[in-house]
Amino acid sequence: MDFTEAEGLVIMSKRIFVKLAMCSWVLGIMLATMHVIWVFSFPFCGPSKINHISCETPAVLELACADTFLFEIYAFIGTILIIMLPFLLILLSYTRILFTILRMPSTTGRQKAFSTCASHLTSVTLFYGTACMTYLQPKSKYSPDTKKLMSLAYSLLTPLLNPLIYSLRNKEMKRAVAKLWQRKVVF
Repeated sequence: MDFTEAEGLVIMSKRIFVKLAMCSWVLGIMLATMHVIWVFSFPFCGPSKINHISCETPAVLELACADTFLFEIYAFIGTILIIMLPFLLILLSYTRILFTILRMPSTTGRQKAFSTCASHLTSVTLFYGTACMTYLQPKSKYSPDTKKLMSLAYSLLTPLLNPLIYSLRNKEMKRAVAKLWQRKVVF
């Protein structure tokens, strides 16, 4: 049995969990390897400095001396499959969770569930939103500085904000933030 139901919860078996995890790892490694091999098969000319904070594909492609149109289509489709599809599935699952929460009889239970979901959804939206803006944009839409900021947002800002986002569920942290807010706003 792959799924069991206990007290209204559906619990996934270890076998299904391992299969899903292995599938994610294998597909991710295969796609990333193919991606890197294709990018570095292009001839590069001119300056050998990337105007970016990391060696991300869009920044590397700006140095290529060949037509990268086919690769850009592949990258766009890959971005939709790797970023947009999981994001939409997460939003779909949160929609189902929301409807389940709304049917809860306990007001306190609903508030706790909303609090947990809000912090998760904030973190997920921050990560996926900035990643989408980075990888689903036309080649020259943003300045190099804007591209660097968006890259920092999903690679650095999200992990830095996660502890704050999740700690706001803590009552003591809420009081401390409210007290700090009152001091800064009132005085």
